[in-house]
Amino acid sequence: MNTTHVLVVDDDPKIRKLLLRCFEGEGYAVHTADTRASALQVLSETAIDLITLDLQLGADDGLELARTIWKTTQVPIIMLTGKDDVIDRIVGLEIGADDYITKPFHIREVLARVRTVLRRSERSNRRSVPMSDADLPDLHPECATVRFEGLVAVRDRLELWGRDGRLCDLTSGDFRLLNVFLDNPKRVLSRERLMDLINGPDWTPLDRTIDNQVARLRKKIERDPADPRIIKTVRGTGYMLACDIEPLNCYSGEKSA
Repeated sequence: MNTTHVLVVDDDPKIRKLLLRCFEGEGYAVHTADTRASALQVLSETAIDLITLDLQLGADDGLELARTIWKTTQVPIIMLTGKDDVIDRIVGLEIGADDYITKPFHIREVLARVRTVLRRSERSNRRSVPMSDADLPDLHPECATVRFEGLVAVRDRLELWGRDGRLCDLTSGDFRLLNVFLDNPKRVLSRERLMDLINGPDWTPLDRTIDNQVARLRKKIERDPADPRIIKTVRGTGYMLACDIEPLNCYSGEKSA
């Protein structure tokens, strides 16, 4: 079995030590870096499966480091942000971060998010044949799984399976937005309501932010993003999930009663 390699990039030695112990306890091979230069050095020497990246990286800019990394690799990145760093969090998700964790964090939350991102990355890389209902991943009997417009969302796992049978490359931010729409089918949601449902009281409204998130999600799920049929714009108000949702039975892949 191949060992999973995780790179922890943080200028706080206490955080590095905490995450090092946490990930080593899960059997991961852990590498650490406290600067942009040291992080890039590790990446030049080792095949990394996932990176946790502190956006406040001392004299270095975590967002710029992420952009540099993505120029040469598609390694998933989970960004660490301060509680009040709303703008950095939004920008990080918009440029392609797979998830973010707000400090201070609970170690169980970190592990859960890391496992989810690793699982999504692994499956998207190896899944290459059309998927029937019988090919759905092993699911917990109580999982929430639905089909819409040829797509299958395994909501408890933050997974979306595409029309070609491959795992879609949705970030956790994309999936949070999709889940809001799935919870409110054929209901018009204002931009303000969407932001409240996505991030609750921690959200700071920024003009056009939600429009950018919807546009990004459309590119990943619509057959023709220029003519959206799943998420429709309601002029002057907001957006609406316009398609039908079909619940799936997790035991057999058949319709639930």
